[in-house]
Amino acid sequence: MNAVAKPPLSIVLCAPRGFCAGVVRAIDAVEQALRQYGPPVYVRHEIVHNKYVVESLKRKGAIFVDELDQIPETDAPVIFSAHGVPKAVPAAATVRNLFAIDATCPLVTKVHREAELHHKRGRTVILVGHAGHPEVIGTMGQLPAGAVQLVETVADVAGLAFAPDQELSFVTQTTLSVDDTRSIIEALQQRFPAIHGPHKEDICYATTNRQEAVKRVAPRVEAMIVVGSPNSSNSQRLREVAERAGCPVARLVLRAEDIDWQVFGAIGSLGITAGASAPEVLVEEIIDAFAARFTVSVETVSTADESVFFPLPRQLRAAEA
Repeated sequence: MNAVAKPPLSIVLCAPRGFCAGVVRAIDAVEQALRQYGPPVYVRHEIVHNKYVVESLKRKGAIFVDELDQIPETDAPVIFSAHGVPKAVPAAATVRNLFAIDATCPLVTKVHREAELHHKRGRTVILVGHAGHPEVIGTMGQLPAGAVQLVETVADVAGLAFAPDQELSFVTQTTLSVDDTRSIIEALQQRFPAIHGPHKEDICYATTNRQEAVKRVAPRVEAMIVVGSPNSSNSQRLREVAERAGCPVARLVLRAEDIDWQVFGAIGSLGITAGASAPEVLVEEIIDAFAARFTVSVETVSTADESVFFPLPRQLRAAEA
């Protein structure tokens, strides 16, 4: 008896997708610390916003905490996540003589330095970002309370009340929607023509490249899956970009078991991308899940080549070499 033929499905993979250099560095920092010093290695906050990555590091001996006061007296390494931390955190680690290793993405550190420089020059700093995101908390925490004003939307810009002669500057979160941020920056520059911006755009290369690939693929497919966690800002932005670029259905999916087959069970074409903190193994797992139900053909659409590399934090480099 003939097996029932599986319907055809054309899968279009976005490239670049998945891990960026900052995420690779942060995960490698935890793994290298575990090799070098043995477990436990403490990590403040999720090292990157991906449950699969966090759980796999837990199995190797990483212990994740929300705050330093959850860590007992220890000489074990304490790693700060890729999103960056307020200045009060390393200061508290120093007071307790904790062995702190900072795995902040260098592109986030660049935003921190910019904000500090503007502040030193007497400018009020406006931060374009999402309230409550760890990166925003970290950036605002580089300066004294009240020195940074957060704006999330163009409407927020309209509500800013500064004196006409006030010296202003702006920086942005690195994982925002490129298009949304452009609108907010234009609104800032229109209202405050003398405002100082970054020398080079703050939104990181990986965020920009992944959004560009989604814009190219989304209009061609019936549905789009963004592999990533709900608390990952750059993954959420990819889903929004897909919707705006004309894809009828765009969903954030953590892994294959989370696919809603009522939504994805009867399509002819599918785009797949992955947020900067999502490992490629989860993309492959999702392709396999579709291959079990469809006869799949896979094509890759690439919009950029990425060769960015960041070395490990200083304390971990010697052993690696």
